[in-house]
Amino acid sequence: MELELQPLHLPSDNERPVVIAGPCSAETEEQLMTTAIQLATKGCHIFRAGVWKPRTKPGGFEGNGEIALPWMKRVKDETRMLVTTEVATPEHVELALKYDIDILWIGARTSANPFAVQAIADALRGVDVPVLVKNPVNPDLELWIGALERINQAGIKRMAAIHRGFSSYDKKIYRNLPMWQIPIELRRRIPSLPIFCDPSHIGGRRELIAPLCQQSMDLGFDGLIVESHCDPDNAWSDAKQQVTPDVLDYILSLLVIRDERVTTEGITELRKQIDELDNQLMDLLAKRMRVCREIGQYKKEHNMTVLQPARYGEILDKRGAQGSLCGMDGEFVKKVFESVHQESVRQQMDIINRN
Repeated sequence: MELELQPLHLPSDNERPVVIAGPCSAETEEQLMTTAIQLATKGCHIFRAGVWKPRTKPGGFEGNGEIALPWMKRVKDETRMLVTTEVATPEHVELALKYDIDILWIGARTSANPFAVQAIADALRGVDVPVLVKNPVNPDLELWIGALERINQAGIKRMAAIHRGFSSYDKKIYRNLPMWQIPIELRRRIPSLPIFCDPSHIGGRRELIAPLCQQSMDLGFDGLIVESHCDPDNAWSDAKQQVTPDVLDYILSLLVIRDERVTTEGITELRKQIDELDNQLMDLLAKRMRVCREIGQYKKEHNMTVLQPARYGEILDKRGAQGSLCGMDGEFVKKVFESVHQESVRQQMDIINRN
């Protein structure tokens, strides 16, 4: 379905993307006000803080709840910034609106649960408030779009998505793998939907925030939501991924914002070359599959198994090494040939099972 959207019209200084900043958690009124004032003096227009904090295990700081909402109201009144917090239940929605929270966001754990999202959507009926929806923890684009649709069907027209990365057992550099292809596909499917990047949760470490911010800008994201704390080393939650307002201001000052209005005439010829090369790739793949079918026929006639593990391993290792020598990531090349091999096996199975 098509989302019925209206422009967010969130404030920015026009020299930077829309930036939402503030601490992971609203710990104390003093901590909140100190951080908010510092951010406001740096030109921040939208302040974030977690009032309710979903934690993986019990016993951690799970937020101050309703006690912190008057602090958020004070931030709004004294700094003139808009304020936003995460909601995970209908009760959270009711309380946030009671204390004039300007923007609500739905977290990754909640967006993964259609029942929870629907309950929030039902609580939002008849309300005109911007809602931001983070991607679910697992890399499932349809689940993300489903959460957006549920909120939109409740009558919320001012919406945006937040890309905060995806959980994986195969942790390397990032706390949550960016998997940029997923928000890119979301943009293709819903072009009018603004997308924000959450570099704090993707990176998990403050030194990764700057490069992740730049990557998201290079990909044409509409804004950033960054965790910023007046004393990040002593934060009550997610201390490693928060930066001071001064550091955040420095990161933002270095951002290169690409101009989407620039004509593409200069790359038209290069795109034609890409199209021609893609056509050649398709032709080569078709020829490769034709040979694979001939191999499948040979295996059928000689009663051989389709899968030859030694040969498969040889292909992946050899092509991965070749990819590295050609200036490509070896793992990327291996994934390409894994997909090619899967299709080759499928075609050979068709030959063997054919009467």
